[in-house]
Amino acid sequence: MTDAPTASSAPARRTLGWAGAAVVFGLAFLAYGPALGGELLWDDPSHVTRPELRSLEGFGRIWFDVHATQQYYPVLHSAFWLESQLWGDATLGYHLINVVWHALACCLFALLLQRLGRSAAAEGSTGIIIPAPAAWLAAVILAVHPVAVESVAWISEQKNTLSLLFYLLAALAYLDFDDKRRRRDYVRATVWFGLALGSKTVTATLPAAWLVITWWRRGRIEWRRDVMPLLPWFGLAMIAGLSTAWIEVNLIGAEGAEFSLSLLDRVLLAGRVLWFYAGHSLWPVNLAFFYERWDVPMAAGGWWLYLVAALAMTAGLWALRHRTRGPLAAWLLFGGSLFPALGFFNVFPFTFSYVADHFQYLALFWLVGAVVVAAVRCWPSQSTVARASGGLVVAAVVVAAIPLAREQSGFYQSWESLFGANVARVPSNWMAHRGLAHAYADQPGRDAEAIAHYRESLRLNPDPAETYHGLAMVLSRDPAQRPEAIALLEEAIERRDNFAEAHSELAFLLGDQPARQAEAEQHLRTALQIDPEVASAHAYLADLLARQPDRLAEAVHHYEIALEIEPDKAGVHFNFANALARIPGRMPAAVAQYEAALALEPDSAEIHGNLAAALMQMPGREAEGLAHYQTALDLDPNLPWLHQNIALMFAALPGRGAEALRHGREAVRLAPRNPATHHTLALVHAQLGDLNNAQREWEAALALDPNFEIARENLRRLTQIRAGRL
Repeated sequence: MTDAPTASSAPARRTLGWAGAAVVFGLAFLAYGPALGGELLWDDPSHVTRPELRSLEGFGRIWFDVHATQQYYPVLHSAFWLESQLWGDATLGYHLINVVWHALACCLFALLLQRLGRSAAAEGSTGIIIPAPAAWLAAVILAVHPVAVESVAWISEQKNTLSLLFYLLAALAYLDFDDKRRRRDYVRATVWFGLALGSKTVTATLPAAWLVITWWRRGRIEWRRDVMPLLPWFGLAMIAGLSTAWIEVNLIGAEGAEFSLSLLDRVLLAGRVLWFYAGHSLWPVNLAFFYERWDVPMAAGGWWLYLVAALAMTAGLWALRHRTRGPLAAWLLFGGSLFPALGFFNVFPFTFSYVADHFQYLALFWLVGAVVVAAVRCWPSQSTVARASGGLVVAAVVVAAIPLAREQSGFYQSWESLFGANVARVPSNWMAHRGLAHAYADQPGRDAEAIAHYRESLRLNPDPAETYHGLAMVLSRDPAQRPEAIALLEEAIERRDNFAEAHSELAFLLGDQPARQAEAEQHLRTALQIDPEVASAHAYLADLLARQPDRLAEAVHHYEIALEIEPDKAGVHFNFANALARIPGRMPAAVAQYEAALALEPDSAEIHGNLAAALMQMPGREAEGLAHYQTALDLDPNLPWLHQNIALMFAALPGRGAEALRHGREAVRLAPRNPATHHTLALVHAQLGDLNNAQREWEAALALDPNFEIARENLRRLTQIRAGRL
């Protein structure tokens, strides 16, 4: 089993390779099948290419504008851009491609292990030969490993699967260069490495990993042969790593009190994180999207044992290096691949937890590969019984892993399933509660649950402005709780003054209070100073301005900007149309906006009704108006204002008085406490010459609202008519 492979074994290796690949792909789709229909989760919308970036110009921005995407990974976002051209926002495509990338990475890892073994054999280092079956067993286990679920089932983590693919292709190409010293192999390897860095910078650990592999293969590292060719790679890795670190701090926000750890704290944290990942790699149970966020300054004093154990492990394996280099190499590859996530560099997810399954995706391959290879090489294989028992052990591991992976994959179906499971397993994580609150907030009738989880999130962590904002948005749906919602939004702004959405939403709530409309306008202008691309702020500002007749032109300007940013908002088209309808000569434009709104919400009685009213004012389109009125009534016959509009319309048409009265009376029946319905019925009576009933309805309107001036004026005119003065 440890003999050097011969040329005659090549067909057998190819057969094993094809069979192994088929098993890997089959098991991968079996393990991740429950996630294939999953929705966009967490920050997936920030990774899947946004509509405004799906053009060729947007593709250019992906490469040359560090603000265009959440993280500056241009290769990754180029892949997302291409995928958006193929299937848009349909999540199935993104999930399928992630499984394919993962399965391909598993197969490439098996090939890399085999190639390393054959290369070692060719140099006479038979003590480190990797049996081909061991390489494929490692690939099979990795294909279904539950820790890999977060990277494969979560669309955002295509950065992991794609970058690992390029990482392994770079390693295979560099192995060709290392063995044959051909320039074209070096160029090919460098291109793959550049693509890996452009997908995720954790792959910057590859040049250091290759030096470890070189030492493992030969027992030495030569400056000219081994180090010098990798110096450009180290340079690329440093540039990519420093760029990512700068972006994390300056653009994403990985700074502040939450990241104020001393060097000693970070060293002790690294020891804790290292063993956490090792434990989950070898015993993958109770996995979570967000784990407990440790209070490092409080807990680190008890973490010396982790650090001592890590140092002792390294020292012990170093002492064994003359007997076997493999264990130390595997330990260094595992720890080195984790180095970017050990806590020495600030990354924004540390605000939720210092550990995450997707942080160890790359390191997982090296650890599992080493364990499987060591187990196969140590397993007695001289007898049929030994071989059969080894096969049963492998089968048991795979059979045990698949249900765990499928259960974990199932959590990625929806926000509720993911964060519901997270809260159940890690109830102390504040972000898990906020994620679950968000899930409930999007479901009718579950506001109370959303509020409870937002409040629990704030209890666990009272700092994030976004949590105050989320709670305020749910509370604002209940008029009785809007004062608290306003206070929460003000608190959110106090904690983060550049919170454009909070300024915008606060303005929306303040705009309902006449005495605070100027304050609302100021918040909207502040929001737009912070981010001119917030469509909702433009729309809210336009709504506010449209209430003032002398500012309609300014309102139109902001409606146009809002719709340029987000053209698929029916409500904005509708409000824009209402504003245009009040401007002389703009009725055709108003009709166009109503029709745009109707295309997005064809079952809206309100849009049909307002479109009908607009069409009735356009000569030659009255029949269309009548049709839309009828459609509106069919959709919702219980809208008082709709019956009012229809009543006034019929009152102005010859021979339609009876219908006008019927709709006027229906409006009063539906809203008997609304003075406007009585006023409308009075107008219908007056149009038909029934002055007594007109007087009675205007008096009813004034009884309900003594300040209803138009009713008072009409009643005065009616009195004058009867007195013969008009």
